[in-house]
Amino acid sequence: MRRIITGHDKSGKSIITIDGPPARSIGEDVGGLFEIWNTDGKAIDTTDEVDRADSEILLSPPASGTKFRYFQINPTPEGVPLEVLQTAAAEAFASVGAAHYRVDTSKHPAMHKTNTIDYIILLKGNITLLLDEDEVRLKPHDVVVQRGTNHAWVNNGAEPALLIAVLIDSELK
Repeated sequence: MRRIITGHDKSGKSIITIDGPPARSIGEDVGGLFEIWNTDGKAIDTTDEVDRADSEILLSPPASGTKFRYFQINPTPEGVPLEVLQTAAAEAFASVGAAHYRVDTSKHPAMHKTNTIDYIILLKGNITLLLDEDEVRLKPHDVVVQRGTNHAWVNNGAEPALLIAVLIDSELK
């Protein structure tokens, strides 16, 4: 994965400030989150060389902020007991500061609900989006606008699935 981040030099000319892989990643053993860029709702100085993705990986953006990331979901291994999946999901969510987002995992261990609007595109793979009462199978290039609902992503295939997401902190009713 390659990120190209632009900015301005001291004379106001546009330049490339970062050209390389994501600054941080976590959970590669089960797929992983790969941070591309984050905002915190404050003014952005386009002349700085700060890598806004080079910080602790948290599931949700800060107040008034955004997150832009790849996430990969590996297929669930056959025969893993539900209790093991629940424990693994609980540990994974806790590691990104999101244990409190697991409000009802009765349908799937990875179900979670955040106060965000998420724009998600399936780039490759075979994924089902699970909701409390519905589910939908996605094909590559399908787009989901996830509006703060309890949900999980399930890989139905034999290969890792790759998605890209923009998460926007939101006040939901």
